[in-house]
Amino acid sequence: MNISYNWLKQHVNIDSTPEELSLILTNTGLEVEALDVVQSIPGGLDGLVVGEVKTCEQHPNADKLRVTTVDVGGPELLHIVCGAPNCRTGLKVIVATVGTTCHPLTGEPFKITKSKIRGEVSEGMLCGEDEIGLGTSHAGIVELPADVAVGTLVKDHFNIQDDYRYEIGLTPNRADAASHLGVARDIAAHFRTQLLKADVSAFKAAEAEGTTVVVADAQASPRYSGINITGVRVGESPDWLKEKLNVIGVRPINNIVDVTNYILHDLGQPLHAFDADKIAGNKVLVRLATEGEKFVTLDGVERTLSAEDLVIADAEKPMCIAGVFGGAHSGVSAETTNVFLESAYFNAVSVRKTSKRHGLKTDASFRFERGTDPNITVEALKRAALLIQEIAGGTISSTLKDEYPVVIKPFSFHVSYANVVRLIGQAIPNEEIKSIIVALGIEVTSETETGLDVLVPAYRVDVTREVDVVEEVLRIYGYNNIELKSQIKASLNTVEKPDKEVVLNQLADLLIANGFREILSNSLTKLDYADDSETAVKLYNPLSSDLDTMRQNMVFSVLSAIEYNQKRRNFDLKFFEFGKTYALDGEGYKETQHLVFAMAGKNEAEQWNSKKDAVNFYNLKAAVDTVIKRLKIEGIQIQDATSSHFAYGLNYMKGQKCLVSFGAIANADLKKADVEGQVFFADFDWDVLMKIIRKNSIQYKEVSKFPAVRRDLSLLIDENVSFDKLQFVAQKTERKLLKEVNVFDVYKGDKIPEGKKSYALSFILQDEEKTLTDKQIDAIVQKLIVNFEKELGAEVRG
Repeated sequence: MNISYNWLKQHVNIDSTPEELSLILTNTGLEVEALDVVQSIPGGLDGLVVGEVKTCEQHPNADKLRVTTVDVGGPELLHIVCGAPNCRTGLKVIVATVGTTCHPLTGEPFKITKSKIRGEVSEGMLCGEDEIGLGTSHAGIVELPADVAVGTLVKDHFNIQDDYRYEIGLTPNRADAASHLGVARDIAAHFRTQLLKADVSAFKAAEAEGTTVVVADAQASPRYSGINITGVRVGESPDWLKEKLNVIGVRPINNIVDVTNYILHDLGQPLHAFDADKIAGNKVLVRLATEGEKFVTLDGVERTLSAEDLVIADAEKPMCIAGVFGGAHSGVSAETTNVFLESAYFNAVSVRKTSKRHGLKTDASFRFERGTDPNITVEALKRAALLIQEIAGGTISSTLKDEYPVVIKPFSFHVSYANVVRLIGQAIPNEEIKSIIVALGIEVTSETETGLDVLVPAYRVDVTREVDVVEEVLRIYGYNNIELKSQIKASLNTVEKPDKEVVLNQLADLLIANGFREILSNSLTKLDYADDSETAVKLYNPLSSDLDTMRQNMVFSVLSAIEYNQKRRNFDLKFFEFGKTYALDGEGYKETQHLVFAMAGKNEAEQWNSKKDAVNFYNLKAAVDTVIKRLKIEGIQIQDATSSHFAYGLNYMKGQKCLVSFGAIANADLKKADVEGQVFFADFDWDVLMKIIRKNSIQYKEVSKFPAVRRDLSLLIDENVSFDKLQFVAQKTERKLLKEVNVFDVYKGDKIPEGKKSYALSFILQDEEKTLTDKQIDAIVQKLIVNFEKELGAEVRG
């Protein structure tokens, strides 16, 4: 959204420089993304001064040139060669002195230098209109009035002022600030000053009935105002109006349309001007379209309307899609002499649905779908009617129609001073709180020692509760004025309950160091990807059929990213993401935080000296174990994964809680997401992880000077016995001296009985205080054998 610095001054007195105001706007929540200087005339006539021609003589070496001396208010006269036919003694002229850059109407800017022209010195240039961008005339130099003082800056004589354009990143909740008036409200609140109100006392409605207005759907159009103006002359707008629109990037069209655009950006109230002579039956009907009704919009496209689209129609046909786009045959043209001017308040949801349905985004729909001010329609209509009379002539020829059956009331509630201070976290005087609230245009109906009863204007659609007022107080008081009283110190390794953001960042660094890349997916997805359609959170007003449901799982978010990359020939992928899933939970909603990562393609980048193996389940398991180890989580139980999203996989359990499910994604999901090849996926329940992480200080430990010892065993076991069970028995048998248990070979075949398999295990033993003896080692190995035989039915092969 673009805002003009000079335009803002029509609504509020501003003493701050444009740069200072930029900082103020950002601090109050209207973030200025860019601040640009805008000149109505290129170059702004900088460096040009008023001069007086003292002498004008024929050039000795050129018939069409003259040699002049010119007084520009300096200590000496300037010698300037001029070829203009109207150059003469005593003339007040525009002078470009040496060093000045001129910006001609056509061509590139050029700089004035001291030179010789046919042997005569020239110390400047006497300027014509087109040479400095002041006009189109090339007949001669500009002749200024005789009473203009020599040495006057030309930009001051013509009152040329630079303007400044703010590009504001307007957040969706601040519909009230989508205009110069809206931005001025925040400035007035910051300085605790009053807004400047435009005078509309000159507006006089006529007694004639004019165009009849009938609102058939008051729910979609709660308020509709209009008036007739006859005898207008459609033409070019005056310079001041064109300049204001040009500054904010709006193209001038004609004086009638320009007025409606001016009011839109000035007050935030969209208007529409109809050619009154084209309104069949002289009747305006605000109604819902009939299903399948055809309508040609202003861009020349024929559109098929829905029964949910609100239209402004005459006695025969639609003339406009309400709040969105005008029609091709009912708008103002060069032949228009009579105008019906509309100013309305439309239902925001209705406008948004229609805008999205037809793919139409306009300045009007931008404001209507976020919520305009229902109580400004008449004031905007009066302002526009007076402006049209001023620049296009005409007469207000009807009564002012205002269909407003149910008045939209302000939001009413109580604001507690204690709650304001509690939520902000800093004591603010009650008088300061009240002054901010009043400065924001919020009415105080009653006051006690503990708080205020307030009425919030209807145009503040985002301020409906006490906490919203607290936010308003805080942004005007200034986020920078809140003192940071304490510094939160949180780390994965130094606190009883680690800070979630710190843990998140540490794990992100860990995964990135292991070749993963972080992605960020849309929380909106399609219903087809939901695990349970009954508990899926569906949107009432979705952006599209592919974005109609809050995701219930993270699988398809990751698969969508993989599919996107594969379509672009990028196959070797390692992704991770922190995100939430959503589901209905009784009468409420449940949000679950996840850490997920996925692997596809080759495990390593292609190299001439290394084998290019595809990623497999064990690569994924290694990544999962790395995270578990980093979080120092111990005592994990392993189960087979039960999720339908996995073809096979494991669950890591802690008691009855599942920390992570990981495995190969099922072919059905891969096909649904249009992904090629195998994808290995891990899904951590972040909320469960954060509950079990405790204080785990990292301490330095000297490397033992006593050697470690390895012993190997080959065991014949049932094929349903997993390594995890073997490891569990081993660690239970020797808790102090057994440091590691690893499997280095697995065999199944005709050399061993059916239903059996052979595991070759290695055991690392070490005593931190002394060297182990053979007797100790043999005793530990014997205990391992006994327990393997007793608990798992194992047979030692060697």
